[in-house]
Amino acid sequence: MSLDAIAGIAHAPVGDVHGAVVLTHGAGGNRDGALLVKLCDEWARRGWLAIRYDLPYRRRRPKGPPSGSAKADQEGIVEAVELARGLAGGRVIAGGHSYGGRMTSMAVADGLAVDVLALSSYPLHPPGKPERARTEHLPRIAAPTVFTHGTSDPFGTIDELRDAAGLIPAPTEIVEITGARHDLGSKTLDVPALAVDAALRLLA
Repeated sequence: MSLDAIAGIAHAPVGDVHGAVVLTHGAGGNRDGALLVKLCDEWARRGWLAIRYDLPYRRRRPKGPPSGSAKADQEGIVEAVELARGLAGGRVIAGGHSYGGRMTSMAVADGLAVDVLALSSYPLHPPGKPERARTEHLPRIAAPTVFTHGTSDPFGTIDELRDAAGLIPAPTEIVEITGARHDLGSKTLDVPALAVDAALRLLA
């Protein structure tokens, strides 16, 4: 199976291959999002085959919010993880930004096996609506999970994220990006390096 099946782009690892990383995008984005590219570059530098890919709804149309079923997007994530495992063998780290991370976390909660779940800007709730928490599946996640999150993210505060992470019955780590909003942009911090460092700590 080629990466075309998942609309994926691979970043070739430097040196010995330690495993594969598969990352996907937020609700309005695609595989070419700036953060995804930087994260995959960082993972490849550390010796991992890094794949950024489009979710099924994005493969159907180039723009717009998610359409169709969330279950179909989760099935696309399972497909991407299985493809990556076949390409690199061994360990697989999976995750994504915002909606993509949420969908990956739901697939993992439903039994998708990954070595680490790597979530950036997890959308805990719609902005301004903390009562609509997207946490019901978190107690079913068995994989170590890293959350990389901006302290000014309107989709959830750091305190709310700590409470959510506490629902996961596996090791978790929160990487706080001071001042960053949902896009995790920072002029002072190396966000990809911090996120990868945390995931590797959980892997160890």
